[in-house]
Amino acid sequence: MPESVSNPPESRVIDLLDARRTDPIVCLSHLRWNFVFQRPQHLLSRFAATRTVLVFEEPLPVEAGAAMGVDLRVCAASGVVVATPRLPDGLDGPSRNAVLRQLLDEAMAAQDIERPVLWYYTPMMVPVARHIEAAAVVYDCMDELANFRFAPPELTTLERELFASADVVFTGGHTLYEAKKALHDNIHPFPSSVDRTHFARARSMATDRANGRPRLGFFGVIDERMDLELISRVAEARPEWDFEMVGPLAKIAPHDLPQHPNLTYPGQKSYDDLPGCLARWDVALMPFAINESTRFISPTKTPEYLAAGRPVVSTPVRDVIRHYGELEAVRIAATAEEFVAGCAAMLALTHSTDRAWLAEVDEALSTLSWDRTLLRMTVLVDAAARKRSTPAAPAKAAPAAWPPIRRSHYDALIVGAGFAGSVLAERLASEGRHVLLIDRRPHIGGNAFDKLDAAGVLIHQYGPHIFHTNSADIFQYLSRFTEWRPYEHRVLADVAGQQVPMPINRTTLNTLYGAGLKSDAEAEAFLASRAEPVERIRTSEDVVVNAIGRELYETFFRGYTRKQWGLDPSELDKSVTARVPTRTNTDDRYFTDTFQAMPKHGYTRMFENMLDSPRIHIETGVEYRDVVDEVLYDRLIFTGPIDEFFDHRFGRLPYRSLRFQHETHDREVFQPVATVNYPDEATPWTRITEYKHLTGQAHRRTSVTYEYPAADGDPYYPIPRAENQALFKRYEALAAERPDVTFVGRLATYRYYNMDQVVGQALAAWRRLSPVAQEGATRVAASGTAVI
Repeated sequence: MPESVSNPPESRVIDLLDARRTDPIVCLSHLRWNFVFQRPQHLLSRFAATRTVLVFEEPLPVEAGAAMGVDLRVCAASGVVVATPRLPDGLDGPSRNAVLRQLLDEAMAAQDIERPVLWYYTPMMVPVARHIEAAAVVYDCMDELANFRFAPPELTTLERELFASADVVFTGGHTLYEAKKALHDNIHPFPSSVDRTHFARARSMATDRANGRPRLGFFGVIDERMDLELISRVAEARPEWDFEMVGPLAKIAPHDLPQHPNLTYPGQKSYDDLPGCLARWDVALMPFAINESTRFISPTKTPEYLAAGRPVVSTPVRDVIRHYGELEAVRIAATAEEFVAGCAAMLALTHSTDRAWLAEVDEALSTLSWDRTLLRMTVLVDAAARKRSTPAAPAKAAPAAWPPIRRSHYDALIVGAGFAGSVLAERLASEGRHVLLIDRRPHIGGNAFDKLDAAGVLIHQYGPHIFHTNSADIFQYLSRFTEWRPYEHRVLADVAGQQVPMPINRTTLNTLYGAGLKSDAEAEAFLASRAEPVERIRTSEDVVVNAIGRELYETFFRGYTRKQWGLDPSELDKSVTARVPTRTNTDDRYFTDTFQAMPKHGYTRMFENMLDSPRIHIETGVEYRDVVDEVLYDRLIFTGPIDEFFDHRFGRLPYRSLRFQHETHDREVFQPVATVNYPDEATPWTRITEYKHLTGQAHRRTSVTYEYPAADGDPYYPIPRAENQALFKRYEALAAERPDVTFVGRLATYRYYNMDQVVGQALAAWRRLSPVAQEGATRVAASGTAVI
C-alpha cells in the first residue's frame, strides 16, 4: 500500500531530516524497547536514521553473582542504542533513583552523548534525568498515567514538574490533548499513526483455516484496561466463534482471565508476527473497559487493524469514536449484547462481495504516516532546541517605541513590512546588516495584521489568513518567531438552503442529491456522468464544466467568481478555478498540506518577534517617495506594486480589492466553521469568517467579517487574464534593467501567492542577495564612511 502524495516516503523524510539539527536523543521510558505495542519504536527508529538515539528502558534485576550496571546493545533493525539498567532487588526510593542517575550518565558517556534532547515517556524518570543539561526537553504524554492501577503517589507531582520544564509536549490523542492543553503553552496532539505497508501484508497472507470457524482477535497489553467480563460474556454467547487474545499480561494474574473452550491466550508476539495474527482473524476486537484508565487513550491498534483489512468492533473509546466512528468497518458497542451484534455485523461485512467499506478504510488511512508524524515532531523539537539555545531576548518594544533616529547609511532599504519585506529584513539583520524597513500602513504585518477589536476579540484586519505549507523548511523558519496552534481549515458553502462542504466532496454530493455514494469510484462515476467535455480548456469556466458539468459549475463557481473578480469565469484564466479541487472522498479540509497551524499568539506578535533586532529600523505610516531620497543604502528591496514603482508608465495593472465589514455579536458562536462561502450572485458578500474558530480564543462574544469584493481600494488579487500578464511582462522588463533593486512578493511580481510561497520567495531572494550585501558592506568600510 503506497503512501499518499501528502505523506513523503521514508527516503524523502530522511533527506529532509538530514538538513535539520542532529542533537542526540535520550529516551526515558518505563517500558521495554522490544515491547511492540507502542509508538516509541516507530518514531525513535526513524530518528535514529539521522542522529544518535539512546533508549534508557525499564530496569531488570541483576543476575546472580553479577554487579549492578547497565547493559548496552544496538538494535540491529533500527540502530537505536538500548540501555538496560540492572538493579538488585529491594532497591527503591531515593537510593534507586541515585543508582539510575549514575547508570544513565555511564550509558551517555559510553556513547559520547552531550546536551541531548531528553524525551520523556513517564514523569517517574524526572528524578533520574533532571540533572542533565538538555538541548530540549520533550514530554510525549501517551496516557493519563495517574489513572492507572498501582500508579505511584508521587507521579502527579513529578508530572507537574515535567510540564514546567518541558519545551514541547506531545499527546497521544485529541482527548488527552484537550485535558492537558491548559498545562502548557507549546502542546500538540499527535494521534497514533500506522505503518500501513507492514499491516497490509495481512490482506494477502495465506492462513490455515481448516475448521472454517469464524475467528476474532485482539493484540495488545492485557491489563486493567481490558473489560474481562465483556470478553467472557461475548465468548460464552457465541461458542461457535473462536477468540484469540494476543499479548502480555500486566497487573493481571493468569487465574483472573476468563476461561472458555473457544477463548485462547497465545501470549506476546513480535511485531513481525502481527500481520500473520491479523490474517487469521475475520474481525479485530478492542474490548476496552470504559473507566479512568481508558478515558484518554487513543489506541494505535485501530489503524493497524484497519490497514490489515479487518473490520473493528470497539467499546466506546472517545478517540476511536472521534477518528473512526463514522466508518462502515468500525462498530461501537457499549454492552456485551451490542458487542456480539457488532461482531456478527462485521463478520457479514468481511464476507460481503461489496468491498466499498475497504476503499473507505484506505481513504481514511491515506493521510496517516509515521514518517509524516516524524517530520512534524522534528520541526517542533528543533524549534524548541533552537529557542533554548538562544539567549533570552529583551522585552519586545511597541511600534511607537522604535528608534526615531535614522542611521546615515543602511545596507538595505526595504519597502513593505509584510511577509516578503519582514523575512528579508530579519535574514539580512541576522548576518549583521543594517536595514531600514518602511510601510505606508500604520503597522507591520501587511495583510496578515491582526489585533484585538473593541470587544477584545482577536480579528484579522484584512480578512482571514490561514497558514498552511508542505515545506518543512518554511514552517521551521517561521517557528523561530511563533509557537503554533494546530488548526485545519474547513469551509461550508451556503447553497440551496443548506450548508455543505467546500471544496466539493462526496459528502457535498450526497447532501445535495441524496446520491448515496459510498466510495471514490462511485463519486468519480457520478461526476463523470455530469461532466461536459470541453475540447480546448482555456478559461475558468472550461475547467469546471469539463470536470463536473454545468449544474455544479453554476451552483458553486459562477456566482462566486463573478462577485470575486467582477468578471464571468469565461473571461478569466483557467488557473482561477483550477486552484479549487473537486474530491471524490469525504475529506472536508480546505487544505491538505502537511503543516497546517495558526500562530498561537497571532500574526502581529510573530512579526514583532521576527523584527526584534537592533539592526532593523522600522518606520510605519510613511511613503516610499518621502524616504527614498533621504537615506543612503546599498540595496533597495521593493515589495509594493511594480507598476507604481515605475509611475504607471504603461498604465495600471488591474487588481481586485476587498471591503471588510467587521461585526461583533453577543453570543459565543456565530457559525459552525470558520468560513462560510456564499456562491449565490444575489448575496453581495462572498464569505463570512468567524475568527474564534481560527484562533481558539475563549470569549463570551464573537466577531465576524463580511467580505465584499470591490473594483477600487488596496490591491489584493492580480486579475489573471492574458492581457494583464502581457502588461506585467513590460514592467518586468523594466525591472530587469534595475539590478540595484530587488522586487519580491505578490504585488512586486504580480502573482497570487499563498503566505508560505511569499516566505519561500523571500528566503530565495535573501540567498541571492547575501553576496551583494557583503560587497556593499565592504565598499563602505573601504571608503571610510562613518556609520552611526
